[in-house]
Amino acid sequence: MSENQSPSTVPADAVEKPGGKKKRWGLILSSVLVVGALAGGVFWGISIVDPKESEEYLALSESQSAVAAELDTLKVDYDELENGIAGREDAVEERGAALDEQAANLDTWDQELQDAEDKVAEREKAVGKIAAEQLENSVDSGVWTVGSDIKAGTYRTKESVGSDCYWAVLQTGTNGSDIIDNGIPGGGRPTVTVKKGQDFESQRCGTWVKQ
Repeated sequence: MSENQSPSTVPADAVEKPGGKKKRWGLILSSVLVVGALAGGVFWGISIVDPKESEEYLALSESQSAVAAELDTLKVDYDELENGIAGREDAVEERGAALDEQAANLDTWDQELQDAEDKVAEREKAVGKIAAEQLENSVDSGVWTVGSDIKAGTYRTKESVGSDCYWAVLQTGTNGSDIIDNGIPGGGRPTVTVKKGQDFESQRCGTWVKQ
């Protein structure tokens, strides 16, 4: 630069004033301290306040405890109900088994009753047959022709006779004039044998039954 040349003009803000740099660092440090203090205060506040002590947390915890207690009660009720149902099912099964056994017994009794009725019917049939045969082969008081009125054979009174009983075996067609045999037993159960070609007379002897 020549001696005659005047110095260049420098902007006023480009010239660093004495102590300016220190002042800026001071402001920055102050700002950092303020921010740090605020952050530390917030962190300290957060760390001091326990969320478990908040009203919301306590209310939620109390509600959760109530729900858990109600759940336990419901579980107990459910278990009791389930046990009751199981007991009733067992009772129903036992009752069903008893009814099945009774039904089987009833079937057995019905069969036994049917068998007994069948036996009674058979006996009645046999007795009826015997009665019919006895009626067919029975002789009461009167005169009977053997071969047409009664069958030939031996007859015996059904019950004991009295002293006024009289019987006779007659030759058929003689009108009682030809007596082959007769008797007045006076008691007991007399027997008489007749054959074809004869008549049989009975008076006050009751019923005679062919043997």
